[in-house]
Amino acid sequence: MIQQEDSIVNENTQQKALVGFPHVKTQPTPAQILSWLPKNATPEQQDSAIQANIKPSDIHWSSMPDTLHLPGQPVGKSWRDVNLPKYYKESFFSNSPWFHPELSGGRVGVAGDPVPYTIAGDNLITGILLACFLLAMVAFAQSHKFIVRQAKNFFYVQHGETTTMTETSGEFRFQFFLMLQTCLQFSLLFFLYARSVISDTFIVEQYKVVGFFSAVILVYFLIKFVAYTIVNLTFFDKKTNEQWIKSFLFINSVEGLLVFPVVMLVAYFGLALKTALIYTVIVVVLLKILSLYKTYIIFFRQKGAFLQDILYFCALEVMPLLTLWGVLTAINGYLKINF
Repeated sequence: MIQQEDSIVNENTQQKALVGFPHVKTQPTPAQILSWLPKNATPEQQDSAIQANIKPSDIHWSSMPDTLHLPGQPVGKSWRDVNLPKYYKESFFSNSPWFHPELSGGRVGVAGDPVPYTIAGDNLITGILLACFLLAMVAFAQSHKFIVRQAKNFFYVQHGETTTMTETSGEFRFQFFLMLQTCLQFSLLFFLYARSVISDTFIVEQYKVVGFFSAVILVYFLIKFVAYTIVNLTFFDKKTNEQWIKSFLFINSVEGLLVFPVVMLVAYFGLALKTALIYTVIVVVLLKILSLYKTYIIFFRQKGAFLQDILYFCALEVMPLLTLWGVLTAINGYLKINF
């Protein structure tokens, strides 16, 4: 029968093997201590041996003067001197992570692809669209009778001295808000078109790009308003001019309301931009046809001058629209980054 060795006796034997290291006058290195141990020494025994033979000592800083200075120049001052000016202790690289190993040295690992910009992920534009939606709902709830009355009056042909209904200040503010909304919706559509077709990088932030487009479209409507007023007061009377201005505001307000849903669908529901552009072109063309019809009813019906109406429409509707497209394209060319 083979008798099993006692583990306690074996451990005591190994502990005795640790005693009797060669006597050295100086403190040995960890490699020397590990060479003295038997080959079957456990990591715990190696750690105990190193702790028993290596004692940490106090650090004594050198009191010798610094001689690493330029010949003929005074000896540099110690950074431990509390009376030193601030410019002695700080430099251009004081806060650099590469100059201070204790500071973080930047990103660890390989940078991933950045998340592409989307309107759905833009908090500012999302807030603006949400505010437009809420204000439009509130305004529609308060002024839906005004919208119905305007729609009925749009296709109504006035005869003689028929009285016209005037808008209140609240209804006028409602139309002005819808005009601003129209400018914003068309600027967002052109911004989406520019990012998809022309360029997706700009020299300024996306908010400023959308703001530039909105300002240009607002100036476009103001110039058309002034041009219509000047031409109509020159060739027609004040009453017909007032009637057309009301129709002009109504058409452009409806234009913004019809474009608003497609902007929401593109931004948040993944509607194809091509489909949205086709829908927008159809809306614009139909409303331009309604504008042509309204100018004929107001200004040229009694005279039967349909050709003059075409010239009037092309000069004050088609040419400004083409000019607006060219201006927006030119601004986008200045704002985009050319590689």
